[in-house]
Amino acid sequence: MKTSRLSRSRLRKTCALFVSGNINITQDARKIGIARNTLRRHIRLLGDLTTNSGRTQSFRSCLEFFQTPPETGGAKLQLQQLLPGLIDKFRGKWTIRQLWLAYRDIQPAGYRYSQFACHYAEWMKTTSVQCKPMICFEVSSADRDTLRQWRRSSDRRKWEKAVVMLDIAAGHSITTIARKIERTPEKIRRWLKIYKESGLSGLQQRQYRTKAEVLAQISLKKENLIRLIHEAPQLHGFNRTSWRLKDLSVAYQRTYGIPVSVPMISVYIRSEGYVFRKARKVLTSPDPDFREKLSHIQSILQDLGPKEKFFSVDEYGPFSVKMKGGRALVKRGESKTYPQHQKSKGCLICTAALELSTNQVTHFYSKKKDTAEMIRLIELLRIRYHDQDKLYFSWDAAGWHASKKLREHLEIVNDECYRARHHTPIIELAPLPASAQFLNVIESVFSGLARSVIHHSDYASIGHCQAAIDRHFQERNRHFALHPKKAGKKIWGQERTVAEFRDSHNCKDPAWR
Repeated sequence: MKTSRLSRSRLRKTCALFVSGNINITQDARKIGIARNTLRRHIRLLGDLTTNSGRTQSFRSCLEFFQTPPETGGAKLQLQQLLPGLIDKFRGKWTIRQLWLAYRDIQPAGYRYSQFACHYAEWMKTTSVQCKPMICFEVSSADRDTLRQWRRSSDRRKWEKAVVMLDIAAGHSITTIARKIERTPEKIRRWLKIYKESGLSGLQQRQYRTKAEVLAQISLKKENLIRLIHEAPQLHGFNRTSWRLKDLSVAYQRTYGIPVSVPMISVYIRSEGYVFRKARKVLTSPDPDFREKLSHIQSILQDLGPKEKFFSVDEYGPFSVKMKGGRALVKRGESKTYPQHQKSKGCLICTAALELSTNQVTHFYSKKKDTAEMIRLIELLRIRYHDQDKLYFSWDAAGWHASKKLREHLEIVNDECYRARHHTPIIELAPLPASAQFLNVIESVFSGLARSVIHHSDYASIGHCQAAIDRHFQERNRHFALHPKKAGKKIWGQERTVAEFRDSHNCKDPAWR
């Protein structure tokens, strides 16, 4: 008897064709989807079955004829007879490989290990003997206590290793454990090998600590990279309006003499909270005199005397007083909402100046942004700091910051006769490069102001909003007056960066304004 390898549906069609007796080999083989010789062979086997039995076979008997399992061969039958004795020989602690080695001692020309394992698995399904192979693995009592703690841990890696060690020691198979923890059997065998060689210390996850020197080098590279992003690519010989990663890599090596790969530049930029889209849009200054203006400001700050003050000036607003969105603590599953269309309760512009050496903010409210408000600020600070020798004002390149009317006013107040008569300091301007708001330190203070008292607010009137802003600046000035040594090192409220002048800072986030 020769068992067929046809599918069940084709066997059913072949048997039905034989029972009907109307057979056309060519047409029927094409309909069933098999070769003509295959169909002839099956019809011949069914015909021999009819001749031997002496009667016509039914459809069911024909189908059962092809599904009868083949007779067991001599080698397989001999293996099945040897297995119970081999298992009894090891007295309950054995592995499949140990059984196979004992089998090969009896039958040197017998099955190889893979064939032996397949026949053993098939025999285990049919035998009534309740026995499973044991893995020779033991865990000490001290390690068992530690593994129980790992199993209750929230660390998944510890839980996985604890499950493997405890379940293997309990006699579970590697395949079952691999399915349970969703790991490969090879990974489990590797953990078992590590435990046998090094114990639990080898299984613990190693924590790598980066040296302080390496961390300092990485920090320096990040600062230098931000300095490059602040400059235009044309300053480094690239005919582009925006930076690319490979251009930054080339420019970094030219400027600092240290090679930095493109992937590492991408990692550094992302770690600083930037995405490349923002770097092209916000962080680049097109001013051709960027370096000269920046060097001038840095030289002033480095040589700032005890009778000199440096002010970072800007305006916050205009913004409407109405219900604002923002971050707030809410119950899980709930969310704060505010109407898109609202009636404004008024409009505010806050003009302010931050003195960098003492971190004191001077502010007032303006109706519009123009030269008159800048003159008003200069007069206010000139009177308040009348005991100083010189006052520096640094602001962005807005039109009202460099108007003809403002220059004429500065010529008047800087005249020696006028200063001697009114006892006022010299006023000197240190303008920032064009489109370099990220260097304006007061933007960091405005960001903290917005997140503290503007976002998620719903003031009843302009007066209530002004009172909140006044209190915010009063508390901030009081803090830095009481802690002058920490001024510039402590972020006030939610300020984006430390309130100090550094060319690698990005003090302004456009999403907050």
